[in-house]
Amino acid sequence: MSVRLLLLCPGQGGQSPGMFDLARTDARAAALISNLGQFDRDTLFENRIAQPSVVGATLAMWEALKTRLPAPSLVAGYSVGELSAYGVAGALAPVDAVRIAARRAQLMDASVTAPQALVAISAMPVDRVRTIAGANGFTVAIVTGHDSCIAGGLENTLAGLEHVIAQAGARLQRLPVGIASHTPLMARAVAPFIAELETADFAPQACPVLSGICAETIVGKSRAIEALSRQLVETIVWDACMDVAIEAGINIALELGPGAALARMLQARHPQIPCRSVADFRSIDGIVSWFERVS
Repeated sequence: MSVRLLLLCPGQGGQSPGMFDLARTDARAAALISNLGQFDRDTLFENRIAQPSVVGATLAMWEALKTRLPAPSLVAGYSVGELSAYGVAGALAPVDAVRIAARRAQLMDASVTAPQALVAISAMPVDRVRTIAGANGFTVAIVTGHDSCIAGGLENTLAGLEHVIAQAGARLQRLPVGIASHTPLMARAVAPFIAELETADFAPQACPVLSGICAETIVGKSRAIEALSRQLVETIVWDACMDVAIEAGINIALELGPGAALARMLQARHPQIPCRSVADFRSIDGIVSWFERVS
């Protein structure tokens, strides 16, 4: 069959001390990692470390794979993973993408004037979550399904939200992220982040990137800056992104890691599409063998 490959770039949540290990088994990727700087393994879930380290790990894995897999037809990134996606698509050099991710984290941290929280809510229609969350100081940040989403808000209103969600028979789980990403609480970060992106060198893209806030394909620096900056404060419609990718004719998908959350979501929503994460494999040869088998 004609291969149309979707590459998935994760956001925070799946990082681990060993997330660079598989990429390091490739000489080119190992050289890239050595140029990306040091990431403190003891603070991988702190925003200032998490964002650049996730971007670095994702781009290092693509460096290890890009000469052994066909060029992607489309790249999609979840939250800060959308920045990784522009690196995978060739618009941003890996070192620049990691630097911008570090600046993004710094600006988001500076926007926090009171403790914030990010929570996963499931077993409740998203429209109802919007109403309940709004009444309790939270905003839907990411939609992952018709009855599953992530919401962000101030920590001092979390107990009230937890109580209402539990009474309704739905589920709420707090995530290990202390920033209410993709909500209006990040508004102070937008203008300086635009300024940061405008100074970056964007090369011509090898393929489109899917925008998380509108599920539209993005090509070119001006549209990339708009999409990347707006997603700081606007809801990510990841459910729509998955559907649009399939509608575009994608027939194989690979998550570049760290973690496997995006691969699991795509498998659950579109089980007809062969989809794995690099986190499922012990070797780069194993990833390539799987790809050759399913294609």
